[in-house]
Amino acid sequence: MASVEPEKPTPTRIMGVLNVTPDSFYDGGQLDSPAAAAACAARMKAEGADLLDLGGESSRPGAAPLSAAEELTRVLPPLSALTAVGLPISVDTYHAETARRALEAGATMINDITALRGDPEMADVIAEAGCPCVLMHMRGHPATMQENPKYRDVVSDICAFFEERLNALTRRGIPERRFWLDPGFGFGKTVAHNLALLQRLREFKRFGLPLLIGTSNKSTIGTVLDLPVEDRMEGTAATVAIAIWNGADCVRVHDVKRMARVARMSDAIVAGRIG
Repeated sequence: MASVEPEKPTPTRIMGVLNVTPDSFYDGGQLDSPAAAAACAARMKAEGADLLDLGGESSRPGAAPLSAAEELTRVLPPLSALTAVGLPISVDTYHAETARRALEAGATMINDITALRGDPEMADVIAEAGCPCVLMHMRGHPATMQENPKYRDVVSDICAFFEERLNALTRRGIPERRFWLDPGFGFGKTVAHNLALLQRLREFKRFGLPLLIGTSNKSTIGTVLDLPVEDRMEGTAATVAIAIWNGADCVRVHDVKRMARVARMSDAIVAGRIG
């Protein structure tokens, strides 16, 4: 009988979430100064984070958009403090000006929830910087994305979306190898859609690009377990383990200490060995 053990050549990377927002669904308002953000980043590094994702605008369902100018006032002050921590820093933005300024200030990656559709200048920023960039799938915008989301087939539709985006962006002069893909768990999807993404995550490996998944503490976990946002650790752990088994290369998490342990155990199971 043929083995069904998936290949896992490298350890899963841990992306620690740093939200410098007053209204994020899980940790809004907690990092209210550059010093607090730097302390959190140092703790995440000690707990096993491989990179950090700094966000200045909440993308929770129903969130109103933020101007680039306001986003910059939130992102730039902590960014200068975070660079001293010594981890690669991704900035979660769809504004070209925020991305440009953040990269100049020491960020090394951009995480764009609109897959470079939100600002017509973003592709030029990425092309000029030569940095990695996450392309995430989202139906609509955070303010409207959960209004009756429908797909013919959620995984096939998202694969088609990624194919279109990659074709369009390589024509803009960005090498395909610079992109990471994120299917957008919780962004314009029902609970059933989100569960299907985890079940069939490996189908996104057809692109041969790093696959990022962000399930941490999201509402699908709360719905399945009937738990509030502050009590979803075990549910998050289950989604992280399943995502790694199904091919995730990086998991974006709030609780780095516990999820790094889950990732190490999951990697060992997938590889069938320690280290």
